[in-house]
Amino acid sequence: MLIYRKSMPELDLHGEDRIGASIKVKHFIDDNYNLGIDEIAIVHGIGSGILKKEVLKVLKNNKKVLEFNIDCFNEGCTLVRIAKKVDFHSNMCYNKAR
Repeated sequence: MLIYRKSMPELDLHGEDRIGASIKVKHFIDDNYNLGIDEIAIVHGIGSGILKKEVLKVLKNNKKVLEFNIDCFNEGCTLVRIAKKVDFHSNMCYNKAR
């Protein structure tokens, strides 16, 4: 379970529409995957829940996403764990084992 968000890269979607948010979330996941970062935070806000629903839909359908949870301290934020990028030439992950 992801609970500590202070050091995670964060994407703030306040002011975005559903389509823009969907595109930004996909790019944010891809960018962090390529950088070897496996934990990210996506701030969608509370509001009427439109962005939250879209974010959760994108996360559920993205093969790079291993798990995601609403932040227990801020329900306007979702914490995401993405797959570690593997270098197939050396069979090593870019991220260190925890």
